[in-house]
Amino acid sequence: MRFTSSSTLGALVSQPTSEATAILVAQLSAGLTMEQAAAAPKLFKLVRDYGEDEIRKLLAVILRAFVDSVRVPDKPTPADVLDLADTLLQTYSHDSLRDIVLALKQARTGGTIFYQALDPATIYGLVRAYFERKAAFLEQRHLDQKARSTSAEQSAVAHLQQAAPHLLAGIGRQLPPDHPNVEHLRQRLTVINLKEKRGLLTPDQAQQLREETHAAAQRRPRPDWQPSPEAQKLIDARHRAEDRRLAEKYRPNPAA
Repeated sequence: MRFTSSSTLGALVSQPTSEATAILVAQLSAGLTMEQAAAAPKLFKLVRDYGEDEIRKLLAVILRAFVDSVRVPDKPTPADVLDLADTLLQTYSHDSLRDIVLALKQARTGGTIFYQALDPATIYGLVRAYFERKAAFLEQRHLDQKARSTSAEQSAVAHLQQAAPHLLAGIGRQLPPDHPNVEHLRQRLTVINLKEKRGLLTPDQAQQLREETHAAAQRRPRPDWQPSPEAQKLIDARHRAEDRRLAEKYRPNPAA
């Protein structure tokens, strides 16, 4: 990305825009939108990759092409163009080269009236107005994205709220894996589903059979099966007495 040496930069911007330069600027601006310009590499990155002098030269060429495209008798001098290129490079270092190109394109095609004169202050004002529009555009895009994100989240929450009762019901209908008849109950549910699909059971009949199957799978604790503390003490004492009796009965005889 090298256009000319520093010694000939003044000659470059003092000469009328060549056909090759006009084609280059046209290619940069063809179909350009504010969104594309905002996403393009920033000037500071181009300076880091290609050097500050080269980017300043490119800005000067773009500005000279814009100046030549405006049909007014009083135009900026080559020194004015060079100074303006340096000002734009320093001021808008965190914006893209395409932003500058789009700003000048909009100024040229947007019906701007220059009143027979074009000076650096006017060009700088046009560029500054573009960046004000860009700031409003980026803010609106951020709000739109935020609104779409919020809408998507609300839709997801609403969908989850609608699906939650079915999910919870499904979890509640799961068969306990430690049930002694779990395989039989699963086979029964499979048969119920197949009969419903084949039309042998109505949906209401199938649902009733499922509920009965899940009800049969529930194993509730039976505290009445457990002995009371007093009964447990008697049971333990009886077991200890039985252990002592068996130990005495089968103790080896030392005299044998």
